[in-house]
Amino acid sequence: MSSERQHRREMVLFGQMLHQRGYVAATDGNLSVRLDDQRIVVTPTCMSKSMLRASDMVVVDLDGRRLSGNRNVSSELAMHLLIYKLRPDVKGIVHAHPPTATGFAAAGLALNQPLVCEVVIGLGSIPLAKYGTPGTPELSDALEPLIPQYDAILMSNHGVVVYADTLHHAYMKMETVEHFAQIALVTHLLGRQQPLGEEELEKLRLARTKYQVASSVLPLPCGTVAGNHNGDVQSNLESQPANATRPRSKDLHSPLKTKS
Repeated sequence: MSSERQHRREMVLFGQMLHQRGYVAATDGNLSVRLDDQRIVVTPTCMSKSMLRASDMVVVDLDGRRLSGNRNVSSELAMHLLIYKLRPDVKGIVHAHPPTATGFAAAGLALNQPLVCEVVIGLGSIPLAKYGTPGTPELSDALEPLIPQYDAILMSNHGVVVYADTLHHAYMKMETVEHFAQIALVTHLLGRQQPLGEEELEKLRLARTKYQVASSVLPLPCGTVAGNHNGDVQSNLESQPANATRPRSKDLHSPLKTKS
């Protein structure tokens, strides 16, 4: 098991990588790691992710009370706490503003077309959460219906949040989201999409189990009817209303709900 010192070093590393790749600017973004059942370590507020030191991180409990650290915690701590409470499997979270994916979020468009097989295997569908003011309960309320069944979420007019069993895997999911957004943008510019069909998606569902790269319960995007792969970009956009969400999976239950 990784030590707290190692986690802090990873947060410094991935913070620098987020900045180097242009996924954050100025003091944007935040990262966190679950240390144990009672504590998480999170990046401080008002600091560039390119200039973080291991000693800058703040340790809080699951109620957000600061346990150690000299700096103020990220203003979006509540989002991290909600994800950890709803997803006991999650150990690392990354929130950033990668330009292309955030552009889709600002345009009111989810990344939910099955265009690239690796994305379908690794992330399934990437939904769009309705807008919520950062640092307020509105943001948590917007994310809560989606967190139990997705590993990456676009946040309307804001950015992207991803989470995984390690901070490393969460960071790689952020790269995948932005890379896929760039590919999807190209299809929009070309005026043509060729989504995978239902039969192909079923094969990818089986591949998830074989390669164990993602939870088999992550929702898959909707495929095309067999034999009809000449996707029309405009019709695809019109069929996906902004801020649309999927119903919760019956197999996934929120710990917060079950305790109430």
